Amino acid sequence: MNLTPNAITILEKRYLRKENGKVVETPEEMFRRVAGAVAEAEYAFNPSMEPEKVNEIAEVFYNLMAKLDFLPNSPTLMNAGLDLGQLAACFVLPVGDSMDEIFTAVKDAALIHKSGGGTGFSFSRLRPKNDPVRTTGGVASGPVSFMKVFNAATEAIKQGGTRRGANMGILRVDHPDIREFITAKADNNELTNFNISVGLTKEFMEAVEKNEQYHLVFNGKIYDQVAAAELFDLIVEHAWKNGEPGIVFLDRLNEANPTPELGEIEATNPCGEQPLLGYEACNLGSINLAHMVTEDNTIDWDKLEYTVKWSVRFLDNVIEVSKYPIDKIDAMVKGNRKIGLGVMGWADLLFQLMIPYNSPEAIELASQVMQFIQEKSHAYSSQLALERGSFPNIDRSVYRGQAMRNATCTTIAPTGTISMIAGTSSGIEPVFSLAYVKHVLDGEQLVEINPVFKRLLDTLEPAKRSAVISKVIETGSLQAVQGIPERWKKVFITALEISPEDHIRMQAAFQKYCDNAVSKTVNFPYTATKEDVRQVYLLAYKLGCKGVTVYRSGSRANEVLTIGKGEKKAPAQDKIYPRARPKQTVGITDQVKTGCGKMYITVNSDDQGLIETFITTGSSGGCSGFTEGVSRLISLALRANIAPEAIIDQLTSVSCPNFIRRKATDASIVGKSCPDIIGRILYQQLKASNQYQEDIKQLFQACRDEYCATSETACTGNLSEDDYIKLGLCPECKAPLRFAEGCLSCQCGFSKCG
Repeated sequence: MNLTPNAITILEKRYLRKENGKVVETPEEMFRRVAGAVAEAEYAFNPSMEPEKVNEIAEVFYNLMAKLDFLPNSPTLMNAGLDLGQLAACFVLPVGDSMDEIFTAVKDAALIHKSGGGTGFSFSRLRPKNDPVRTTGGVASGPVSFMKVFNAATEAIKQGGTRRGANMGILRVDHPDIREFITAKADNNELTNFNISVGLTKEFMEAVEKNEQYHLVFNGKIYDQVAAAELFDLIVEHAWKNGEPGIVFLDRLNEANPTPELGEIEATNPCGEQPLLGYEACNLGSINLAHMVTEDNTIDWDKLEYTVKWSVRFLDNVIEVSKYPIDKIDAMVKGNRKIGLGVMGWADLLFQLMIPYNSPEAIELASQVMQFIQEKSHAYSSQLALERGSFPNIDRSVYRGQAMRNATCTTIAPTGTISMIAGTSSGIEPVFSLAYVKHVLDGEQLVEINPVFKRLLDTLEPAKRSAVISKVIETGSLQAVQGIPERWKKVFITALEISPEDHIRMQAAFQKYCDNAVSKTVNFPYTATKEDVRQVYLLAYKLGCKGVTVYRSGSRANEVLTIGKGEKKAPAQDKIYPRARPKQTVGITDQVKTGCGKMYITVNSDDQGLIETFITTGSSGGCSGFTEGVSRLISLALRANIAPEAIIDQLTSVSCPNFIRRKATDASIVGKSCPDIIGRILYQQLKASNQYQEDIKQLFQACRDEYCATSETACTGNLSEDDYIKLGLCPECKAPLRFAEGCLSCQCGFSKCG
């Protein structure tokens, strides 16, 4: 079994069975446990099957996983063969417009999160804010307020101790509260357990293109009429700011709905790739495309077909052996038997074939590979139907009159953690870096190199290889490296070196042959404009995507940006405007003697530190207009959050010949210019302000220490998990988080979406 050290660490931390906090199984035993449990489903379909045959099937399942050719979603690896037994990754729950229905959904979501699953909701059926409620005589609080209830419930649940709660919230673009929803996550401290997406309709997109008005409606009643383009631009603006909200095209989801008689698709799972009806779930798995390559670097179609065949059987078995937390889910899942077979290692496959990710050849190959997987998965699902029977709801589906075991077969799901176990690139995403420094315990640093790139580097002589690695770690890119073939630079490109349009074209190529949807993030550089985001949304709609998630690097407040060897690179900033002056400040006025007479310097502070200066001169104190101008500029800079030290440094570097001449005959004059004296006074007050802040901190710490010494509550100085996430740092290894496949994740295996 060829597991990387990183994969072993992730398995030990998150997947391997533990007793009293201690790991008690090996990776091989985990795969044996999962293979055996999933193979047990064979008896449910054929009670007379010989145990030897079941063992043979279990061995096939084991080899698929142990060779890292295929891996199921995380809950299957974690829970198969154990008491919890909940193996599905994603669920959608209906949210009706009554308190009973709303809080039933809250309760059901809590049960799902506890079992290790993520949940999606449409809040479009909730009446708008301030709508009358006949039963109480009051008014409705609206969808966003109830989303906060779901968010709080999620916060209280730790998913089976192994997975973090994750939700998707969707609201139709024609809901009267759509503006409040679009702006609901403008503050990154709000709805921290939700991804949100606006459900766009065909009618709305046509109104945007034609620059027409659009009605906001609920239960057939028109509440407002808005300019569709303005509403679309509001979505774009907030997605540009911090990646929220995403968008889903509801009509597209329902055009591909295999069971329209059972209901309309209104929501997806947390990362957006799995549209589901209420109470449906889906179990997912991914084929490692990096392993589907022959020795002469061509695609091994025979091996790919073999892997598709047995992966479909594996996932269908998972439906049977999984223990669902709610009876309604059990009934819906077994009625439609949806599976989602996807891929990982796409970028690594392209590296092996020496095909640039952003080339027409790569787009064409993506369609070819996914079409093959789609056709073969449907063929083997149909074959399973002849063996086991079609899914029970087939007569209410688009497959009426055919043999089909599964209502859907393919999904391009996020593979953040399982791709790390497989030692390959994530999903269909490009790589984020070819090499990076990983920080481990005791300050040790390990260099991680993309495995395909590493094999290429091994063809270089040692000194050159070392130089290339150093440069790539330093810059985060191969583009600045000298003395290597230009073809290498074209092939080994990273996510931010690929245009947003090419990200979308790749997503669309996979979507064309995918039953469900595609999880992918369109990465923008920090300098991207709102118009760039707008054009990508329009292109996604034009090319047939079912949804879009965008992320502009560094766009979240407080996010720590790193490139290459952990260096911080300050992005281009929007213009800075000073904060408002508070109504009350405190300060001290100093009288000083200058080369031109007396000067009175007032330095004021508020709770955030130095905030302003007022400078006046005596009757013979020099140019009053000049000193007032300097004073205003200093105040402006302080209120714009310019570091006082930087201001002081500039002021104290100024000399005045006239000032120095007068100082030679008057020992009471200090400094070398009026700006220098102002800088000195600022420095004195800065020291006093800092000492005051330090005194307050020490007083607080003393009180806190006294409290902790007498309290049974554990007191730690550590930041919370959410605090680290807001800083863009992994709560577990403190490395920078990356945004891919619709979710924040880390190379250590942590994922905000579980």
